[in-house]
This record gives sequence, C-alpha cells and structure tokens, in this order.
Amino acid sequence: MTLTLTPEQEAWLQAQVAAGDFATVEEAARRLIDDRIAQIASGDEHDDLEWAKPLLDEARASIARGDILTLEEHRARNAVRRASRGR
Repeated sequence: MTLTLTPEQEAWLQAQVAAGDFATVEEAARRLIDDRIAQIASGDEHDDLEWAKPLLDEARASIARGDILTLEEHRARNAVRRASRGR
C-alpha cells in the first residue's frame, strides 16, 4: 500500500524526526497510525481529555515558576541524548 501525505503532514512528521522523536518519517507514520488504531479499538476515540487537565495544570505551574526550555535548548539536549546512544 502506498500513502500520499499532504505537504503539511509530511512537514510535521519531518519536524518530529528532526526533533529526535522518531528515527524516520515512516516510523513516525506507522507508530501514529498504530496509536490511533489502538485508541479507536479501546473506545477512547471520543476522549474528553479530562485526563490531561492535571498535566496541563502542572505545565502551567512549571511555566509560572520559570521552569522552561527554549526550543534551541530542547534541541541541544536531545542532540546530546542521541549522541550518547550512539546515533
């Protein structure tokens, strides 16, 4: 089977690969599709995101305390992590 991504989808996936979240665009697409299939199969497709509210509160508190990273700092930290794993 061949899937054709929109330019926006491909750009988003490439950004995830560049950030170190996935090794390849293909891996990212497979994992995201697998995750969505599992979500639908478990009946969570209409999740109201109530589970996320405590995480959001925690994130907001971190921001208020100044516990943040710039995008550049995040990328540098991930680069160090990838280098330590021999990538």
